Amino acid sequence: MDKKIISTGAIFGMIAIILGAFGAHALKKVLSLEQLSTFETGVRYQMYHAVFLLFIGLTNDLSQKAKKTIYFLVLFGVFLFSGSIYLLATNDLTSFDFKVIGFVTPIGGLLLILAWGVLLLNIINKKS
Repeated sequence: MDKKIISTGAIFGMIAIILGAFGAHALKKVLSLEQLSTFETGVRYQMYHAVFLLFIGLTNDLSQKAKKTIYFLVLFGVFLFSGSIYLLATNDLTSFDFKVIGFVTPIGGLLLILAWGVLLLNIINKKS
């Protein structure tokens, strides 16, 4: 499971860098400052959680069950939170109105918060 967690963290990190560069160069010409800022928020949170997954995969202070729970919360949280933000920020570039999926952004955010909560609870309840 650790290899999967670390690999996913690395992939999320790579994609965040690619999307960040894409936003800074290609999207800068076609998005408003507000839309670009929104897009960058998605990139930033994806990168935060890429590093979080690396930490989770490398730590020995959590059970495999806790790691698996955190992994899936982060995986779905990033897809829903950052993914929806990318689509919403670039909404004007397509004919499809991505505002209809806007409700998933806070669900993704909640999943990310829960992942951190699982970490906190497991550390608090860890027997020394």
